[in-house]
Amino acid sequence: MLVRFVATRSGTRFLSSSLSTVSARSPSWNGVASLTSISSNIQVRLKSTTLSTTEKTPLPPMVYISGEEMTHYACNLMVDQWVTPFFDTSAWETYDLSCKNRDATDDAVLHSAVSAGKRIGAIFKEPTITPSAIQVEEMGLKKAFGSPNGAMRKGWNGVTISRDTIHIDGIELGYKNPVLFERHAVGGEYGAGWHEVGAGTLLTTYIPNDESERPFVVDKRDLTDDHNVCVVYHNPYDNIEDLAHIFYQRCLQVGVTPYVVTKKTVFKWQEGYWATMKSVFDEQYKEEFVKRGLMERCGGELQHLISDAATMQLIRWTDGGFGMAAHNYDGDMLTDQIAQVHRSPGFITSNLVGKNDDGSLIKEFEASHGTVTDLWLDHLAGKETSLNPLGLTEALLEAMQHSAVLNVERNPGDETAKEVNDKVRNFTTTLRHAVHNTFRYGQGTRDMSGPTGFTTEDFISKVAWRTNRYLAQQEEEEKPPVLGEPARDNWNLDEDAVKELFSKYDKNGDGTIDLQEFTTMLLKMNVAPTKTRAPKQPDV
Repeated sequence: MLVRFVATRSGTRFLSSSLSTVSARSPSWNGVASLTSISSNIQVRLKSTTLSTTEKTPLPPMVYISGEEMTHYACNLMVDQWVTPFFDTSAWETYDLSCKNRDATDDAVLHSAVSAGKRIGAIFKEPTITPSAIQVEEMGLKKAFGSPNGAMRKGWNGVTISRDTIHIDGIELGYKNPVLFERHAVGGEYGAGWHEVGAGTLLTTYIPNDESERPFVVDKRDLTDDHNVCVVYHNPYDNIEDLAHIFYQRCLQVGVTPYVVTKKTVFKWQEGYWATMKSVFDEQYKEEFVKRGLMERCGGELQHLISDAATMQLIRWTDGGFGMAAHNYDGDMLTDQIAQVHRSPGFITSNLVGKNDDGSLIKEFEASHGTVTDLWLDHLAGKETSLNPLGLTEALLEAMQHSAVLNVERNPGDETAKEVNDKVRNFTTTLRHAVHNTFRYGQGTRDMSGPTGFTTEDFISKVAWRTNRYLAQQEEEEKPPVLGEPARDNWNLDEDAVKELFSKYDKNGDGTIDLQEFTTMLLKMNVAPTKTRAPKQPDV
C-alpha cells in the first residue's frame, strides 16, 4: 500500500491558489493565501503526485523577487535545501531588488519585475530595504529609492492585501482561531503628494477628463504659519466591490464573522467605502452568513467598527474567529497590532491580490516582516542566529501553488500541467506539515523553543530532513491493479458434477454457452427471471 502523511486543514485554511479570477456573483471564491491550522493523518496517495530527487519535476513560471540581509540568506537556504532537490526551477524569473542593484540599474529592475509579475501572475517576494538617508550614504547609492511596494500595487492593479494569522495545532499563540484581514491595497497616505511651504493659500482643484464638465475647487485653505507641510492624496474606490467579494467569500470559507472598519464618523469621505461593502454583503452574502450562524455574535447584521474601537477589540477578541476589512493606512496599523497579539509579524501572512486585464488574479506573496537587520549583523559578525522562517515559508509555498494552478488554467486539458499541480500541492502540504512538526517536537527556532532552540541553519536543515522522510514514504509502491471479484469459498465443490451439468446445456460442444442455451438452462432449472404481471382487478 502506498501511504503518505498529509495535513488536514480543520476548516481553517484557505485554498488560496485554487481560483484565479474574482467573481462578482459566485460565493465560491477560494480566497487568498494563508495558513492557519494543520494536523496529521494518513492517506493513500497516488504515485503520480509523489516526488523524486532523481527525476526533478519542472515547475511552471513564477516571479522570484530577491531582497537582502538575513531573510535573503534564509530564503537561499530554504530554496536550496527544500525545493531544488525535487524541482527544476529554471522557469522561474528572478529579479534582484537589493538597494545596490536598484542603484546600478537606475531602478529598471523594479519596472522589469512589475512587468513580469503582470505577465506571469504568481510572485514570491523576499523582504527588501527602503533606504534611509543614512543608508544611502553608507551604501553609496545615487538616491534614496522608494519602497517597491507602491509600484507593484499600481502595476498589478492592487485590490487588497490579505493578512491572516498562522496557527500550528498543539502550539498556543495569541488568537485561538483564525483572524482574517483585508487592507485596501491602493490610495491613502502612501501615494500622497506633499511639499513644505510657508504662509499662503492652498487650492486643490479637480479637472475632469470629460471636457464638458467644469473644473472646481475641492478645498481652499489659508496657511498662516510660516512652516507648513501640505499633503494631498486620494482613495480610488472602483475596486471596492472586488475587495468585498474577496473578503466575504474568504470569511465564508473559513467560517468567521466579518466586520468593516472606517473612521467615517470623522472622515466623511470614507462613507463610500462602508456603503459599498454593506451593499455587496446585503445583496449577495447576508443570507448565507446568517444560515451558517456566523452573524450571531454581531446581532445578525453586518457591523461597522470605528477604527478606534477596532484597536480595542483586537486585544479583547483573543478567541479569534473574525475578519476585518479597512482602508490602506488603517489596515496597515491594525494588522501590525494583530501580529503583536498573535506573537510577532512572523506569524501572519501577507498577500497582495491584484486584477489583471483579463480578470485573472495576480497574487504576490511575502512575509509581513522586514529583512531582520539585527540578526544579519550578528551573522556577519560570526555569531549564531535563530531566524524563524514561518512567514517566509508560507509565502514561498503559496506562490508555488498559485503558479501551478495558473499553469493548469492556462493549459486546459494538459495532463502534464495537472500532474505538476498535484505534485506541487503534495509537496507544499508535506513541507508545511514538516515545518509544523519540527516546532512541535521542540526543535524550533529560539523565539519558540527558548535558548536551546535551533539556529537558522539547523532549523532549515531539520525541516529538510523531515520533509525527505515524509516524501520518501510516498515512493514505495506503484498504483495497485484493478481486481475482479475475489473467488468464493469452493472447498466442497463437486467439479465433475459441474462439468457434466455444463455439457448438458452446451449443445454444440464448443465449450461455450450462447444466449439461447443459457436461457434454456435457466428455464429448466426454474431460476429464469420473469416479467411482473399486473395485479388482477377485483370483480365488482
